[in-house]
Amino acid sequence: MIPIDLTGKRALVVGVADDGGYGFAIAKALAEAGAAVVVGTWPPALNIFQTLLRRGKLDESLAMPGGGKLEFERIYPVDAEFDAPGDMTEEMRESKRYKEHGDATLSGLERRLQDDFGAPCLDVVVHSLANGPEVRRDLLETSRKGYLAAVSVSAYSHVALVQRLGPLVRPGGSFLCLSYLASERVVPGYGGGMSSAKAALESDTRTLAWEAGRRWGHRVNCISAGPLASRAASAIGKIQKMVEYYAANTPLPEAVSAREVGQVAAFLASPLATGITGAVVHVDKGYHAMGVAPHQAMGSWRE
Repeated sequence: MIPIDLTGKRALVVGVADDGGYGFAIAKALAEAGAAVVVGTWPPALNIFQTLLRRGKLDESLAMPGGGKLEFERIYPVDAEFDAPGDMTEEMRESKRYKEHGDATLSGLERRLQDDFGAPCLDVVVHSLANGPEVRRDLLETSRKGYLAAVSVSAYSHVALVQRLGPLVRPGGSFLCLSYLASERVVPGYGGGMSSAKAALESDTRTLAWEAGRRWGHRVNCISAGPLASRAASAIGKIQKMVEYYAANTPLPEAVSAREVGQVAAFLASPLATGITGAVVHVDKGYHAMGVAPHQAMGSWRE
């Protein structure tokens, strides 16, 4: 038996604000493999997330195999749109949802990690972030501001994480990000520059694998996951219909689960995957391999 063993490792998962998304599933899978887990949460959602945890509302999701529950070492406020406090407007810095949390920029995250754990202090970094303010607009209707915001938060933030945290990750570390098939195929309705952001994210994965590998010995990989009806994905609109469409047209005719994505993430972060870097791994029940929608077309083709 070859186990996925992350005992003695520390993982940072940026982009966890509830128990319904891929970020949470990855954090739990890493913990089940033995890693200590730190998470980063968008400041406006942080108080709600901490309240849910404190009141036991997430206890069922936090339950670990064999007993006990997942306990996060730290929960940091993180807004990956900003590298340093000077990048934020004064109004935003002074607003209640930011001011009470201190420096929530990426430089603040870097500093908190060093203050709490020293350096180097990480082994795994997971980027589970995406936001496109105009995602429901067709690309032809997307403004420059909306397009650049999507690329900044959904793609460049991964570059920034590797830049800043690369030196804090112990040799042989693993960086991982999450993409979607719209990076390489047309998905009508997935607009606002998000498809471009995902394409950039995957391209950056390959370049970062080269640069971070030669500079620090770290691996950089990407998971292209099938659609999940999470709270965050509801911004796309009609997400449940997307899930159902995938399930009807995949080689394995069922929806992908968050746990399945989490397990692949744990594998990629583990010593079992030391030969894998610069890869985009599809976890979508094989949907990416299909060329037509079989439930619509194949019947007539076989007649």
